[in-house]
Amino acid sequence: MKRKLKKVLFVALPVFVALLAVAIWKWFPSSREPDYHFVMQWGTSGSGQGQFSEPIGIAVAGNEVFVSDAGNNRIQVFDREGEFLRTFGVEGSAPGELDRPMHLAARDGKLYVAEYLNDRIQVFTLQGESLYSVGSSGEGSAEFDAPGGVAVDENGRVYVSDFYNHRVQVLEPGGEFVLQLGETGKIGIGRGHFNYPTDVSLMSNGDFIVADAYNDRVQVFNRDGDFVRKWGGALGTNISGKANSWFKTATAVHAGPEGDVFVADFYNHRIQKFTEKGRFLVAFGQHGSGPGQLDRPTDMAVDEEGCVYVVDFGNNRVVKFAPSNRTAE
Repeated sequence: MKRKLKKVLFVALPVFVALLAVAIWKWFPSSREPDYHFVMQWGTSGSGQGQFSEPIGIAVAGNEVFVSDAGNNRIQVFDREGEFLRTFGVEGSAPGELDRPMHLAARDGKLYVAEYLNDRIQVFTLQGESLYSVGSSGEGSAEFDAPGGVAVDENGRVYVSDFYNHRVQVLEPGGEFVLQLGETGKIGIGRGHFNYPTDVSLMSNGDFIVADAYNDRVQVFNRDGDFVRKWGGALGTNISGKANSWFKTATAVHAGPEGDVFVADFYNHRIQKFTEKGRFLVAFGQHGSGPGQLDRPTDMAVDEEGCVYVVDFGNNRVVKFAPSNRTAE
């Protein structure tokens, strides 16, 4: 009996150690590229020019940075050095008015704004003229209940994270329904199911990625809506944590110009960066209100130089970072 037990242990122990090593390598990875350094920050709490009240979303278009100033129901526009340029939007539901603007997408000279309380995506020129809106309140096709995030592909199709409906919808440019991911009104942790999704972004390979916020993970799908992969903690199964590649509410996703994926890790007060296949690269930011520190980041955007502009929700400001192997202009 003892001999058999020794035999089993002799075989099983190395297998266990190997599996443990793989799990540690996969679930608790170390940084694989240089850190990001603090460049500058702008904004304070308030309602004046360059001030914010609960900023949420951000987008970069050319040399301009657009920020959704949710508590003030407006969009503010800055240059890349944080100089105020203009603002548009006031509280309301008419064209050109906003009610808690959330995440943003800029494409082909247009700014797409997800409106949490107006249950629509409103489209503006980059100068702030309202062009049209997509969606209405409800649970049906092309209807929303607190849309949080928006992305737009090269054909003008709109991808929307439909927060309280626990789903993602894809619509034609004119608002016609294309497809849905997730089951309307039902929380789930399986593949293709969501727990209050907050954002969506298009990846360089044509897939799109969803911030499945309260499942503490991200999910990736192809253009047909087929599941591709997920990551976040142990197998992307709604377990939060502080280690690298784990999340405590993943509020935003952004596919950078080089194909990497950035995730706003809200309650860990940091930004994490991954390859498009989910391999962890680096994390930056720590909790606080000092230079380069973050308090519940909600979104980020990346310019063609690789600089990252982070919406620092709790500190009512924008913080700019640059890769440590580059200098920001």
